[in-house]
Amino acid sequence: MIPHSLQVLIDGTDGQRFAHWEGRQVWLANEPWGQLAVSLQGAQVLHYLPASPSNSTLGGWLWVTPTPQALPGAIRGGIPLCWPWFADERTADESPDRSGPMHGPARLAEWRLDAADPHEDGVELHLSPVERLHSQLTPRALIQANAQRLHVELITEHVGETPVKLTGALHSYLAVADAFACQIKGLAGARYLDKHNDFSQSEQVGELAVCGGLDRIYHTNAELILDDGRKRLRVARQNSDSAVIWHPAQQPPSDTSPEAARHFLCVESANTRLDPVWLVPGAQHLLGTTLSLDSKLPQHDGDDTA
Repeated sequence: MIPHSLQVLIDGTDGQRFAHWEGRQVWLANEPWGQLAVSLQGAQVLHYLPASPSNSTLGGWLWVTPTPQALPGAIRGGIPLCWPWFADERTADESPDRSGPMHGPARLAEWRLDAADPHEDGVELHLSPVERLHSQLTPRALIQANAQRLHVELITEHVGETPVKLTGALHSYLAVADAFACQIKGLAGARYLDKHNDFSQSEQVGELAVCGGLDRIYHTNAELILDDGRKRLRVARQNSDSAVIWHPAQQPPSDTSPEAARHFLCVESANTRLDPVWLVPGAQHLLGTTLSLDSKLPQHDGDDTA
């Protein structure tokens, strides 16, 4: 579920190419295995549509706002890279690396496409920032797409001399028919922090049914299933013990209308205050998320609670 102007560019692509959309350079693929769009601002996946028969009537798996901000603002939607901190969770030190925008500088920065290689009847992209974003850490992104799945990795390497605390997220905006008719399977019994209630801690009772605004960090590494009544997306997370679930309900950000916001739900692979990563010199950390279609038909038992 992406803006019409972006879909027109993708439909007009035969194979792979670069194009410009909303002032940004984007890399596009329209091939027998499916469609993919990646913005070089933020190394941000904007669109993924596999060509598998089971997905033929379901549409793209990612949502992008129909009214994106102009540069230098970020694009809301797709899979933004939040790095090297999540939200405003910066350490208390006075390092200049800890000043900057919400969710860190990576999603606003210009990235380069280092390689686009065939991979399992799909494509594998490697990207890195054009300019240095941190004095001791260097990120790179890997994106794999084929007819069965979309996989995104955010890899951080410590090239400095002192330990660094790292948080971050793959802030996935998943396209849904109606956010308030969705269920997320796999969270029953998990503890979570509720930002809407001053980060108080609670335990999820039953599976999560989305009935209104949500901003929660679940402490779990379980695979999740997002069921919107039409499709069931599996969300597998790598090296992430924080699952962030977010929807703004009737108070969406200024670049999105309430009606448009009904068609996304964020289910994020993250490292947050619950599971920060301490990197020592020479170490690496990989944060990943994998989206695939669950083969089971949607089933609603009516007993789920938020």
